[in-house]
Amino acid sequence: MYIIKAEQNQIKNIVGMSIRAFEADMNVGGKKGDCPPEFDSIEWHRKMAEEGRLFQAIEDEKLVGAAILFPDTSHKSLYIGRIFIDSIYHRKGYGILLMKCIENEFPYISEINLDTPSWNVRTNAFYEKLGYKKVKIEDGFVFYQKKK
Repeated sequence: MYIIKAEQNQIKNIVGMSIRAFEADMNVGGKKGDCPPEFDSIEWHRKMAEEGRLFQAIEDEKLVGAAILFPDTSHKSLYIGRIFIDSIYHRKGYGILLMKCIENEFPYISEINLDTPSWNVRTNAFYEKLGYKKVKIEDGFVFYQKKK
């Protein structure tokens, strides 16, 4: 797998994947409407792409997922705004590969931060499996950090 900055001609496909991925979270404890803000917005994803924050994940020449990434201006930390793998590719190890690609894309950073809903058992277990440590729980979210 590799990641590249999202191509404008892929935005609609990326949004479709986002919708399928986050709606699948309802199967692991989410309720209708528990999706992240703008998860289904073409305009918002287009803006993230224009700002260089939206990356597409490619495996075997297929678009399988995406990530929205916010490196800080000092280039010492990275905030992962969200990652998602199209639900048709869930449980195939692509999420792990995507996280490794993200870490490799920013070799100069010393820490990665992210958050996920506390109700989402799947994503919490996923981040802990990858070595992320809980730093706080607040307002229904678990905040994770990984030092490199």
